[in-house]
Amino acid sequence: MSISILGAGAFGTALAISLAGKGPVTLWARDAGDMAARRENAKRLPGCPFPETLSVTESLAQAAEAEILLLAVPMQKLRSVLEEHRAALHGKHLVACCKGIELSTGVGPVSVIEETLPEATAAILTGPSFAADIARGLPTALTLACADPAAGEQLQAELTTANLRLYRTTDTTGAELGGALKNVVAIASGAAIGAGLGESARAALMTRGYAEMQRLAAHLKAEPTTLAGLSGFGDLTLTCTSEQSRNYRLGQSLGQGTPFDPSTTVEGAATARAVDALAREAALDMPITRAVAGLLDNQLDVAGAMKSLLTRPLKEE
Repeated sequence: MSISILGAGAFGTALAISLAGKGPVTLWARDAGDMAARRENAKRLPGCPFPETLSVTESLAQAAEAEILLLAVPMQKLRSVLEEHRAALHGKHLVACCKGIELSTGVGPVSVIEETLPEATAAILTGPSFAADIARGLPTALTLACADPAAGEQLQAELTTANLRLYRTTDTTGAELGGALKNVVAIASGAAIGAGLGESARAALMTRGYAEMQRLAAHLKAEPTTLAGLSGFGDLTLTCTSEQSRNYRLGQSLGQGTPFDPSTTVEGAATARAVDALAREAALDMPITRAVAGLLDNQLDVAGAMKSLLTRPLKEE
């Protein structure tokens, strides 16, 4: 099946490079001319040359001729892209490659696809991965979630590459939540390290943050084992421990009290606010998420956030 990637950020570009190792792939980019001339994405992924089998286009209609479309656009822009190009995307296999919760609706990327294009086959590709690793051919394992088992098997076969190993699940809700919520915990972890609170504090935040992830997943009827896999625990481990993570770096900036580049897409910021609203509505106990939302909205500083967590009533684990 033919494949296109919509969105030429670092992750979309990396997926295009990896998939082009198997055959022709099209990458949709707004600045396609510069990429085609340079044969690399000098702005988002420098030093990773394009294979000859990778073509770049500014025409979404041309890219949408493919049977499988990987949607590597920011979570908060996904719905508008789908609505704008509804006719071109009709009936396609649409694989979300973004992680987050839509701020306006409280739903994840698969739900956005299903609501916007119900006749399409919706899936999500998520898990512990950095774009530079994928683009350089380093081994990476991801979760592919699709509610249709047959379509999931087909997508798994088509999207597995020499360095990308995909594991399949039908639990799209669990996969969505793992990829989204780990970004919130990564912001908290970065803030702890940035503020000099130490590795023990980070370990505590990761562990109790994972408990919050499981709590919301259970409330939304996700499979509990999904979050123990690549899309949950695996992605949490990577994102909370590396400065390659934009969410972690945002947390560091909050902890250090230093400015953060506002042009950098950080999915965890909107997700923290969206999940905090969901948790309040459902009366779910998610104190770390609430603290991160407070930090982002300047309602708390790091000292206040840590005090709010450390002075909570004692309980069993």
